[in-house]
Amino acid sequence: MEKVDLLGDIESPVVEKQNLGLRQRIMALSLSNASAREWLAKARDGIRPWGDFVNTSKFQTPKSVAPIPKRVMKNIEHFQSNYLFVFLGLVVFCILTSPMLLVALAACFGACYIISLKNKDNQLKIMGRELSVAQQYGMVGICSFPLFWLAGAGSAVFWVIGASFFVIMLHASFYIGNEEGEPFDLEMDPV
Repeated sequence: MEKVDLLGDIESPVVEKQNLGLRQRIMALSLSNASAREWLAKARDGIRPWGDFVNTSKFQTPKSVAPIPKRVMKNIEHFQSNYLFVFLGLVVFCILTSPMLLVALAACFGACYIISLKNKDNQLKIMGRELSVAQQYGMVGICSFPLFWLAGAGSAVFWVIGASFFVIMLHASFYIGNEEGEPFDLEMDPV
């Protein structure tokens, strides 16, 4: 009778499933990044010339309320990327003009950066218990909430949303595109 060598490195199905789960998570993460990059590239390609965007000769008050919704929709479709940059500019303005909010953001992002550096070597242990990366980020969020509350982050968010809405709607309702001409008024003579 021949002896068969049964020794060897065989991975168990559980390990293969765990590795497959990790691969799927990495694949989902890279797909997410690719789609984010694609969206950003699409937004960057959609930027209309800023000279055309702020051309004062194209601003007119409408003669009636009727053409405003159609004009707003056309302008939002046409200048969508420009409006995104207006929004981002207002966010940056709000953050830079609020020193306490700037400090709170720096502290939060600094703590997240430290967590990412520390977890490359080993996981953090508190009272003999290892905390996962998600738990550590959760703790940063919980600890930074009072800072954001004191800094007035809630009012800053609503200010940015309100100011963006006001500026965008003001531009979109008064800007006349090339394809749109003001409707001419027909004057009828009495008979």
